[in-house]
Order: sequence, then structure tokens, then C-alpha cells
Amino acid sequence: MADNALPLTGVRVLDLTNGKGELGSRLFADLGADVIRVESAATDRSRAQGPLVDGVSLYHEVFNANKRSVALDLAAPEDRAVFFDRLLPNADICFTSLSPAEQAALGIEPATLLGHNPALVALSLTDFGLTGPYRDWTGTEWTHLAMGGILSRSGDPGREPLLPPLDMALQTASFSAAWAALLAYWNRLETGVGDAVDISVFECVVQGFDPGWGMGGSATGGVPAADGPRGRIDDGHKYPFFACADGAVRLTILSPRQWQGMFAWMGSPEQFADERFNSLAVRFQEAHVLYPAIGELLRTKTRDQVVREARQYGVAALAVLSPQEVADNEHFAARRVFTRTAVASGREVDVVDGFVEVDGVRLGHRVPAPAIGRDTAEVLAGTEQRRPAPEPSSAVGRRPFEGLRVLDLGIIVAGAEAGRLFADLGAEVLKVENLQAPDGSRQSILGHVVSPVFAWGNRNKLGLGLDLRNPGGRDLFLKLAEQADIVLSNFKPGTLDKLGISYEHLKEVNPRIVVLESSAYGHTGPWAGNPGYGPLVRCAVGVSGLWRYPEDEHRFQDDTTIFPDHVAARAGVFAILAKLVELRRTGVGGTVRLAQTDVVLAQHAHVFAAESLAPGTTVPVGNAGPGDAPRGVYPAAGDDEWLVVDVQGDEQWQRLAAVCGIDAARFPDAASRVSHRKEIDKEVGAWTSGRTPEKAMVLLQEAGVPAAKMMRITEFPDNPHLVARRTFRMATHPLIDRVMPSENLPGGLFTNVPDPELKPAPLIGQHTREIATRLLGLDEGAVAELFAAGVLQEDPRIPQLLDVGGE
Repeated sequence: MADNALPLTGVRVLDLTNGKGELGSRLFADLGADVIRVESAATDRSRAQGPLVDGVSLYHEVFNANKRSVALDLAAPEDRAVFFDRLLPNADICFTSLSPAEQAALGIEPATLLGHNPALVALSLTDFGLTGPYRDWTGTEWTHLAMGGILSRSGDPGREPLLPPLDMALQTASFSAAWAALLAYWNRLETGVGDAVDISVFECVVQGFDPGWGMGGSATGGVPAADGPRGRIDDGHKYPFFACADGAVRLTILSPRQWQGMFAWMGSPEQFADERFNSLAVRFQEAHVLYPAIGELLRTKTRDQVVREARQYGVAALAVLSPQEVADNEHFAARRVFTRTAVASGREVDVVDGFVEVDGVRLGHRVPAPAIGRDTAEVLAGTEQRRPAPEPSSAVGRRPFEGLRVLDLGIIVAGAEAGRLFADLGAEVLKVENLQAPDGSRQSILGHVVSPVFAWGNRNKLGLGLDLRNPGGRDLFLKLAEQADIVLSNFKPGTLDKLGISYEHLKEVNPRIVVLESSAYGHTGPWAGNPGYGPLVRCAVGVSGLWRYPEDEHRFQDDTTIFPDHVAARAGVFAILAKLVELRRTGVGGTVRLAQTDVVLAQHAHVFAAESLAPGTTVPVGNAGPGDAPRGVYPAAGDDEWLVVDVQGDEQWQRLAAVCGIDAARFPDAASRVSHRKEIDKEVGAWTSGRTPEKAMVLLQEAGVPAAKMMRITEFPDNPHLVARRTFRMATHPLIDRVMPSENLPGGLFTNVPDPELKPAPLIGQHTREIATRLLGLDEGAVAELFAAGVLQEDPRIPQLLDVGGE
């Protein structure tokens, strides 16, 4: 696919990211936008960010591919004039990750930039946003894991909590920020008016990593994470690991059919023959008996044997892979997920080749990251002719996706979230379900008709009951597709084709249709047909294997997390919206195919680039990562209270030492601090243990030290910073006896994007009759016949339930 045929061709992005957020602008570049880094040797931080090889930052190299570079120092008056007079007027989006203080000093806050170019989308991604009591605090990957509620659910009961591995928090924020920028740009296309967008990493993690007040997987049984115990729990029974001859495997035994397969695989033992074991709740209750029996079956087999046999019996299973094994894996090789390229030093490394396939083509690495100023002359020569500003329209103030219609076949977390992100912002989203095979996220171990978990992921949607396996149901779906803009699905690859509603079928009735097919492992490769579950994806990409205490090689700690479902949904809708931008230009729709594995690998392209040069060096680090010291989790006053401190550099060390009463001169540099880590940890721990985590966090942050209390998700609704930034709004549902704190706008604050509606999630087929008459044009007799034939469907309890619920 030529550069001039990519979805975001013609979109110009000014990239002022510096040390975080580079992936966010890289996503635009991958999909064809002209992304121009504005940078100077004196101020650039990302080129010194690890991992470093031969003095070259692999972080910078992988996350700045496909971009151009203009050398400007915005602190210099003459360079500022070039930026404001030559670059800004011709830009569509400006993306910065400079701190609030840096933005203010340079005069590049979003509102200021918008004043210079009212059609611009000016997006700021900072640790805590440009407003609120934490505005000037400093964040790191580890502090955001602590404050974002992830740390409180990670680790063994009775032990110090365990910091998750890799860069999942910061890179999830990059995807969220990219989505926020593109939806604001779409709104600009619709209205002619730009936006000042203020996104914070804190809110992106709270909303989009593993939200405690948000959509959960089927294994949660509809119970919100916020309803769990205060302390960490052993949730290993939900997605159990088993040791085998050459490592470990993970099984997913959720549905009755999966259990029947497992039962047969075990040889149908009488001990587990009772029909009550068809119940997920019973299997969880009996895990202490059931899992040892399964473990005995698997312990002498290799991982490959287990996965192969599991597939034969219809059980979802995958090996726990190390990063080195991921890089060498046959599935990723078959899909060409990695590509070889040279970095600035001349050495060749393996890099992740993009996160998505559009119209059958992987959109990834095309041009290596530029040297500073490589493209200055070329870019400035192209700015002499100013682009005309769009005229504002009367549509200002509308929700950006009003007028779009989405046919939502998405299931469980990744599928539901994709549809919700469109529905929240005005699209008419029809959630299509079959009474005989409802969305697995409707499952409730407490017997709820609608659980909060389901409600969070399916708000603002209309419920359509339709049997797609019936030819009549297929025909009705195709008729709806004639009037639709988007089809969303995350079935097993090939399912849409079997149903007769693949893109090839859909484009015959609507050439403008855009179809997202999201899956766990992608549509090609040996694993394409494997059942897709987030916990197995984490095993496939190395996350599970790294998420453990270093000394405990058999106990992996990602039991309670729901990752990467939420970020994969944001990746999918980003690509879909890019196709809609292209549709305005070409009049032709197309396809987006997304593998959750590819999304996670793209988030950590720098890690796998380093791994390709030094295989086996990416290992579990627990709470004592490399770099500087002190870095880790420290006890605070109170019951199971903890504080993360993450010193990075001599200046932060000196500030911490002054607050804690430590003689900083004893350990003047990182090398001396790392060699005396235990001694320093003891002194820091003595100081933190005498203070509440809140008090210790505030004292250190006010001194400029990255520090964060381990925040529990139950604290979010009343957290002063989240309240000030309206991160949550309170939603209700007529069938749920509680108020539900619910995500507001994605990632932060917008000037010209209204808050989402909070319409309750539907019952199965709750709006079938309305849709049949309004959109399909059927009369009452035809509707009755189709209901009688089971083609159209609705939950038979609707009249009674909605009467009880007051509707």
C-alpha cells in the first residue's frame, strides 16, 4: 500500500512528545499521517531513554519510525516564530507530552495553540493533566500503576504488592491519547472547529488499563472488581496455570462446553461426573480438588503437547512464553509481526511491524526514525502556502459520532468496549445478540439480569435480538448493513464468512461499510483458530511470564487483571475511525483486522528490539527494577498500606534525601545507590512506615520526587483529583440496585466534545421491535411472523422486568 493511499494521508501532526507519548503519535504515522517531530538536541529526552544500545535509544528508534524531524528549539525566539508562523497554521493536530510547567514556559498549552489556529486539535498528554490538585506532580510507570489501582490487585495475600512488568501503563495512555486526538479531529471535520484536549496518564490508566469501575470478563461472573475484598486475593482459580515438563501452561475452562472437553480429556473420572460441575461457580469452589487432578494429567507433558491436546478437546490453552520465546515464536513469524531494520548506530534489530492490518495490509514500519532536523528544509519549504481553515458549522456542540450507525457484534470486554466508545459519543449502536448464544459478559454468578459489569460496557446501545444462523436473520442483517457505517466483531476468525456477513458480502450491499474484525491472535498463523481470552494473550506475549516475584518461578500474578482487552478496543476504534476519515476522501469503505497480541507487542516494541540483540535479558524484576535507587514498594502506616517511590536521577535523590533525613552525599550517583540498594531501602522504609501513604506521597511529590500511594479502586470516586477533572459520572440502571461510577470522556478533558449520555445497557432484544419497524420498514404482521420463526428475538422477561424497573 503506497503512502498516498494510507487512511490518514493528508493529516498533518506536529509531534512535541518528549519521553512519553511517542507511541501515540507513531500510531498516526503508521496509518499515513505526516507526523513531524519538532525537537532540538538541547531539549530532547527520548533519545536518551532506555534501552540503550551503542548509545542509541531503542525506545526512540521504534516509536519515532515513519516520522519526519524539524530542528527547532522552542525556547529560542526565532525558532518559536517559525513554529507559530510556519508550522502551526498548516497543522491539523499538535501532540505534546511536555509537563504543564514546560508548556506554560513555552506558551504551547492547548488553549494557547488553539488561539493561534482555531481549527487545530491541540492535545496535551501529561502525568496528571493541566488542572486539578495533582497538576504539577511527577509520574512514572510505577507510580501510575500504584495510583491507577493496578498495584492493589497484584501479588500474593500477606506479601508486599507486586509491580506489574513492562510499560503497560504509559503505553496504554499512548493509545488512549491517540484515540482522543483522532476523535477530536473527526469532530473538527464535522464542525470546522478544533479542540484543546487535556489528557492525563493517571486517568488513562484508571479508565483503560484494567478499570475497577468498568467492563469485566466472563470469569468475573458479573461481580465488579470494586466489590472485591480490600486486600489482594489469590484469584488463580479463574485462569489457572499448570506446571508441565518444560515450563507452564494456562487453561481457560469457563463455558460448560469447555468443561465437558476437560472432563473427557481427564478420562471422565467419576469424581467429577456430577452435572453440578457444569457450573462455573461450582468449579471455582472445588478448584482445590479439581486443579490438582488436572495438574497430574499435565505435569509430564510438554507445553506443545498440552496445547495440542487441549485444542483437540475444545479447551483453551496456551504456553507461558518468555520474551525470547515470543521473538522466536512460529505464529508471530508466520504473521510477520517482526521485521528487521537498522537503527541509528547501524546495527540491525527486530522491530514490531505495526499494530493493525488495514484492507489486508499490515501498516507498520516504513521509514526509520529520523536524525534531528533531517527534514527541516523539506518541511519548511512546504509551509509557504497556507492551508485554508475550515468554516465553523452549526453542528458545534454535537456529539462527534452523531449520524453514524454501528452494527455491534462484539462480545465480552474488547468487543463491548469498542461499541461503547462509539455509542458514548453519539453513534447509534445496535448490539446484535442471539438468545441461544448471548454475550458471555451477561453471565452473573449472583443471578443478576443485568450486572454492573455488563452495564458499563454496553451503555448507550440499542438491543437487537437476531438469529444470524437463520438465513432470514442474515438477510435482515444485510438490510441493516445497507444503512450502516460500521460493523464491529471480535469472533473467532472466519465466523463472519460462515454466517454469510463477511466484508465481501457486506460491501455488495454497501460499498462504504467499514468492518472491524478483532481477535486474540489475528486472522493468519497457526494460532488463528485458537479461542481468544485476555489471560491467554498475556501468556502469548510474555506478560504473564514476567509478572511474578523473581524468586517464585511457578506462581504468576496476573490473575485478576483484564488486559489487554480495554486497550485493544481503543486500538481497534482508532483504526476504524482512521478508515472513516479516509472514507470521506475516497467514498470507499474497507476492513480493519486487529490482533490483541499485536497491540501488546507494539506497546513494547522497544523491549523486543533489545531482546533481539541480547536474547534472554528481559526477565522478571519484581519490585526492584534496574536503573536508579531507591525504586520500589515501601510499607506505610496503616493496615496493608504501601507507597511506591521511583527515584530517577541525582536531583530527585537529593530531594528525597532532604525530605527523609538521609545523607545524600554518601551515595552521589546512581551506581553507588544501586550497589547500596538494601541499605537505602531500609532507611526509606523506616521513613515511610511512620507516615500514612497519603501524607508520604504528598510530602515527596511536593518536593518533586515521583511517589504514589497504593490506591484502591474504591477510592477513585472520591479522589480529589479525579473529582476535579470529572473523570467519573454517576450512572444508574433500572435493573441494578446501585449507583455506578462510570467513565466520562476518554482520558481527560475536551473543550468541544460534550459528555457522553448515560443511557442504560439493553436487555437482549430490548429494542428489536423498534428497529424492525423504524430501520427495516416491517409492519406488525411481518414482525410477528419473524418473532414466531425465531429470526427476531427478545428476552421474554422484558415486559415484566421493565415494568418492575419503572420503564
